[in-house]
Amino acid sequence: MIHQLSGGAWGVVIRRPIGAASRVMPVMTLLFLPIVLGMGRLYIWTHADVVAQDEVLQHKALYLNTPFFLVRAAVYFLIWNGVSYLLNAWSLEQDRTGDPRMARKMQLLSGGGLVAYGLTITFASFDWLMSIEPHWFSTIYGVLIIGGQGLIAMAFLISVLVWLSRRPPLDRIVAASHFHDLGNLLLAFVMLWAYFAFSQYLIIWAGNLPQEISWYLHRTETSWRFVGIGLVLFHFAVPFVLLLSRAIKRQAEGIIKVAILILIVRLVDLWWLIAPDFHRQGISVSWLDVLLPLSMGSFWLGCFILELRGRAILPIYDPEFDEALGEIIERGGERPGTAH
Repeated sequence: MIHQLSGGAWGVVIRRPIGAASRVMPVMTLLFLPIVLGMGRLYIWTHADVVAQDEVLQHKALYLNTPFFLVRAAVYFLIWNGVSYLLNAWSLEQDRTGDPRMARKMQLLSGGGLVAYGLTITFASFDWLMSIEPHWFSTIYGVLIIGGQGLIAMAFLISVLVWLSRRPPLDRIVAASHFHDLGNLLLAFVMLWAYFAFSQYLIIWAGNLPQEISWYLHRTETSWRFVGIGLVLFHFAVPFVLLLSRAIKRQAEGIIKVAILILIVRLVDLWWLIAPDFHRQGISVSWLDVLLPLSMGSFWLGCFILELRGRAILPIYDPEFDEALGEIIERGGERPGTAH
């Protein structure tokens, strides 16, 4: 949706991977069912006896209750699946007919779709993550999650593009300038995530209110603080310094290493957001903490590859397609590994 509205050659070479990833959304909808079945283990506000003895939960019961939780989740998935379906359907129609009206339709949908995305992700983050600790709240939490989603998406797309750029036909299309543009976007998301994360910490530290600082106390006064320090270093400092280098951003071998690092630390960040609420005395690692991300990630990746193979790898009727090819011509066909 961002590319539909902003344009630019940077989005043409990753448009097919983006579409393939979005078409896995129905699978993710089904994978929400274990959360529904395990709500009693995840959320204390689902227990009537706990709510009856907690004044704060009683005040939040109008929002934090099981029926309304499920209704909201259904609305989120309906919107996400609906927008994804329409964008992919119109993109396919554009491939078949070359109808320029398809581009305008996708732009119009993307305008409203981004607003809907921002609202639904914000409330979904409140429901699924923040309500694990229902006494704690942060108004910036939603945009923190959005920033993290943009970061991991860009890192994943760069990794996929490096893989595709070594195979025809993209081995003759993808240029160093494409990686440079995507590397700049990756750097922007690194800084955006760091800004949101630090802003949340600074506001809560300055306020110094008991109901707010408790969330950070679980993470800074126990062994979880070492994970937090690691995130500061490898989620921000190291990628930030590396992505300042023009040479690294223009070389496939360099930028994919940064992208893989970000993919790994994004998982660690999600673990740090969730696990301390269940293990407040310190770091606790279960075999499921490793098995579930690996198994579900492999399953998702398999679905993604099947979807990626189902369509042409380049959107030749994209309004920015000529610009994407033009960059290669203007730069004399400079390849991603020959930056100078």
